[in-house]
Amino acid sequence: MELLSLLLVLSSGLTHALWNLFTKRSIHKSVFLWCIHSVTLIFLMPYFLIEMSKLQLSPHIYGLMLLSMTIQGCYITLLSKAYTHGDMSQVYPFMRGLGAMLTSLCSLVLFHEQLKPLGYMGLGIITFSLFALSSLRFRGPSGVNPKALIYACLVGLCISGYTLTDKAILDAGVSPVTLIQLSNISYFIALIIPVMLAGQLKQEWSLNWRTILLGSILAPGSYLLFLFAMRLTPLAHIAPVREISTVFGTILGILVLREQQGWRRILTSMLITFGIIAIALWG
Repeated sequence: MELLSLLLVLSSGLTHALWNLFTKRSIHKSVFLWCIHSVTLIFLMPYFLIEMSKLQLSPHIYGLMLLSMTIQGCYITLLSKAYTHGDMSQVYPFMRGLGAMLTSLCSLVLFHEQLKPLGYMGLGIITFSLFALSSLRFRGPSGVNPKALIYACLVGLCISGYTLTDKAILDAGVSPVTLIQLSNISYFIALIIPVMLAGQLKQEWSLNWRTILLGSILAPGSYLLFLFAMRLTPLAHIAPVREISTVFGTILGILVLREQQGWRRILTSMLITFGIIAIALWG
């Protein structure tokens, strides 16, 4: 894997873990997510309008753009519900693991990409470790809420769906920045009704305006870095590497959320790192 692609994906993973941490600590998840993407929506709109006026795309690509927006609208709605019903340490690794596995496997078929044997081994190690890191149990004091698990599964499907769709759109010549703006538009539309019904927009801004402004950079910036890497390297290679975000999430859980991290979390984080190295160097 090219060094630049690897650095882009690792940076994407770190920023992704950070804005998900901000979301988990927010008062109202839907309101917070709507705020951070609305700020970016306003900022990027002039660039988006200029590029869209110059693009000459086939109806097929416009259909894919609409599909991506629809999937991402579902993603942001389900993500807020997953964090409402479940702990970040459980649902975050699970939905990222499912998304990474499906994205990598589907890209091998849809885009005729290839992995070497050690690459498949790395993908398997990462996927297994992500599911193990979730420590999902239905009984006992730390059992997961069944609703959280359902929402996490749906989020994982959405992650795979919009990533594969965006890969096809990128290949057609659409810039990563325009794809980010399409995401912002879909998030704005999908969450506006829950935000209005919640009636907590003023409270969220007054208490969390700093993290909203920072999140408005980190959230779209995380995926933007990944889109640039997607232009340079096959999707099957970089999709699992981005799940280094769960290792960063584990570290943030220890330092910020004061979560109890046992030997299983430390071991699985090490395994994820090893799987990423296997794909990056030998896969």
